[in-house]
Order: sequence, then structure tokens, then C-alpha cells
Amino acid sequence: MRIVRIVERTVALRTPLSNARSDFSQMTATIVAVVSDVVRGGRPLAGYAFNSFGRYACGEQIRERITPRILAADPNSLLDSTGRNLDPIAIHACGQQRERRGGYAERSIPMGTVDVAIWDLVAKIEDKPLHAVLAERYGGGTVRTHAPVYVGGGWYFPGQTPADLKAEMARYRDAGYGMVKMKVGGPSVAEDCKRIEAVLSVMGEGDALAVDASCAFGREAALAYARALAPYRLRWYEEPCDFLEYETYAELARAYDGPLATGENMACAKELDHFLAYGGFRADRDIIQVDPPLAFGITEYLKVLAVAAKHGFSRAAMYPHGGNLMCLHVVGGLGLGGCESYPDTFGIFSGFGEEVAIAGGRASLPQSPGIGFERQPALYAAMRDLAGI
Repeated sequence: MRIVRIVERTVALRTPLSNARSDFSQMTATIVAVVSDVVRGGRPLAGYAFNSFGRYACGEQIRERITPRILAADPNSLLDSTGRNLDPIAIHACGQQRERRGGYAERSIPMGTVDVAIWDLVAKIEDKPLHAVLAERYGGGTVRTHAPVYVGGGWYFPGQTPADLKAEMARYRDAGYGMVKMKVGGPSVAEDCKRIEAVLSVMGEGDALAVDASCAFGREAALAYARALAPYRLRWYEEPCDFLEYETYAELARAYDGPLATGENMACAKELDHFLAYGGFRADRDIIQVDPPLAFGITEYLKVLAVAAKHGFSRAAMYPHGGNLMCLHVVGGLGLGGCESYPDTFGIFSGFGEEVAIAGGRASLPQSPGIGFERQPALYAAMRDLAGI
């Protein structure tokens, strides 16, 4: 058993949306295929992944550094102890050989994207959905059928009106979602409060709405928004500033009674450890949003969970960023708080696929082997063409 080919391709997202800091008009993503010599149904098994939205394509590092290391390794060194499957931890270490410590963000996304594809392949070799493999190995053995989900929506786009925002949220509510998230920080705080009130007129109580500032604020603006948001009793106040601004987060934690959320820009478990040591986050209410494909993958995310637990955070506090099928498996398999969803936002990458049904704020977990991109026809067409199988 061996990996015979790792290939990648850049794909344009082609969306006019923006958050408080940047637009996505030029945004790209990388799709990856890891092809093995294991043959099922007359075709070699392949694992697939893509890097989460909001970060540009990362193909060069995959192509020039990670892939050559993995393909040059002794195939037996990349197998698990049974010799009947690949070992994601061994492959993860192999892909990072000769890299210096520190500067993790430079390679966290390419390695994370390859790692997720490896896990897809591992689950396919076991002939099980990925969430079941994760549950058996790291989720206490409980294989779940559903996972909590919420929509990451409420983006800014040219000509948007409050009526447009209300129609968007009503569409999500009617599709079975019980919680939504919207962007803030683009216009004035007064204008954003009007937008929040428009959404709440559709969703009801504040607990059904989170807001995301996309790291747009400095200290004064972050605190001003905290004061303005307090009366709404929202689900959480996300990414008011860069996570490295520990002192601002600590001050917000003292001043803002509602939950705070951050982590999607963290590159590894070590960064989370530093933040929780100095950022004032509260284990009884605050939310951690590390994104597996952006932070060295599922293999590293297991370390993220251990760090969070060390600081008193339960798995219910973990809401991985990235509204995609990969994260749905991670949330369902590891018993986390909830999964973000982008039902109609990013072209072929949108949604969870044909197997997943949304009802009552929960998503049914896929039952196809691996992640199940094969049940997302437009995306799988691109992935299969890349793999050449």
C-alpha cells in the first residue's frame, strides 16, 4: 500500500462578497487529490480536500516541498501499526521534514489541506465515513448521526439593503437552520445595529444570531461595538481584532458579558495555547474557532482539542471555522459544539452535498466512505479530473 501521486490545482471562488476588511473578488482556493494504489470498484482510491475560504491558494508549497517528501519516503514508514492503512500522523510528520520551527502560518494551510485529504483516504480504505473513523479513534467511540450547524452569512455586497439581509436570513431559517451569523464592522456601529435588528426580526431571540467583525477593530472600536452589542444578548461576538492582541481580548472579556469567539486565524495548537494563557478567554462561555484545513489539518486539530481541555474548555466550546463538509465530519466525529455552513456562498464549494439534510438546526452526517465529496457533483467533477481517475 502506498501513495502514488499528490496533485493540486488553483480554483477561483468568483464571488462579489466582502467582510469588514476585504472583498473576495480575487480569492482562490487549492483543491488536492492524494491517489493511492488501493483499487476499489476498478479505480484507485483517492483522498480529496481544499483549503478553507478566506485564504488564497497554497499550491506552491504543496508542489515544491510537501509532496516530494511524502513520495520519497519508504512506503512502509507511512503505514499504521496494522500495515493495512495509512498513518496520518506519520505522513503529517513526513510532510514537514526539514522545516524550521516557528513561522507556522507559512505552511499550516498547505500541510493542513494535504492532511485532510489523507484522512479522507484513510476513511475510504476503512470503508467508513470520516466522522465514524474519528469517533472510534478520538470521539469516545460514539458514532453520531447528526451535528449542530449554523449559517455563516450576512456578508456585504454592492447595493445590499436591509430587505436583502432579511430575505437571506429567512431563506436559511426556512431551510432548517436555527442560528445564523452576520458580518459587522463595515459601516458605522449605528448602521450595523440596524442590520442586526433586521436579522433579529427574522430570527427572533439574540441567541439565534452571532456577529463576526473579521478582525477589523482596534481597541476602541472593539469596545464600542461590545457596548452596542450588549443589549441584544447575541450568541457570540466574533473576531473583533487580531488574536495576537491579547490585551484587548482580555479587556473585552472583562467588559463584555456575552460570549466572545476567535481562533480562525490561528495556525496551530501552540498559538491557541499562548492565546488562552494571556487573552482572558472564559471557559464557561467563550468559543474557539480554529479551522482544521488552515491549521495543519485534522492531525493538528487533535492537539488543539488537548490544549483547549488543558485550559478548561469543553468540546462544546469548539466551533471550527470553515463551512464545509470536512468540518462537518470533524464536528460530528469528535462531538464538538457546532459546524459552520455556507449553503450558497462560494460556488462549487458551497453546501454539504446530496447526503446531508438540515432540520431543526442540525445536519445529518454523511454515510459515504471518507468525506463524501463524491456527493457534491460540481466539486467532485473538478476533484476527479485533477486526480485523473
